Amino acid sequence: MNGKMKNIFKSLQATKTNAPMKTLLTALLIGLTAVASSTAWAEDSDAAKKDMAQLQGEWAMVSGSADGNAMPDAMRETAKRICKGDETTVTIGAQLLLKAKFTIDPSRKPKTIDYQMIEGPTKGKKQLGIYELTGDTAKFCFGSPGAERPTDFTSKPGDGRTLSEWKRKKTSEPAQK
Repeated sequence: MNGKMKNIFKSLQATKTNAPMKTLLTALLIGLTAVASSTAWAEDSDAAKKDMAQLQGEWAMVSGSADGNAMPDAMRETAKRICKGDETTVTIGAQLLLKAKFTIDPSRKPKTIDYQMIEGPTKGKKQLGIYELTGDTAKFCFGSPGAERPTDFTSKPGDGRTLSEWKRKKTSEPAQK
């Protein structure tokens, strides 16, 4: 609580006999709290919109591991992630790995992402993860379905985590006439 808020709170406590003043100070304190909260919510909302926009499009896997084991190059080279709105689809070659609705919270450290699986082998399950966006690169780390959220970007034998890094595919520009 900053100094001004403390002073208002002390004034509120000291105003025991003047009911209208106490009511006014209470209303003021509630109003200031609401403004501070809505400003923080708006900043979080803007950050979420920015990250959601940055996640959109088609991505190619740069690296991947599951349970501490690196994904074979032949599989990694055919892995594709497509994000449209609040849904993401991951395929390896022609095989659907997952399709999920997701939510993000960029205000958390590390940033969090939750998948609700809607297609694939883990359909109906929830996976908790973390993510990081840097330019055209996205990094994700997920616990296995139903497990706790990872707190760092690691995948070790026996931990059930998946770790992946993706690079945005460049869209081809229309030819200039």
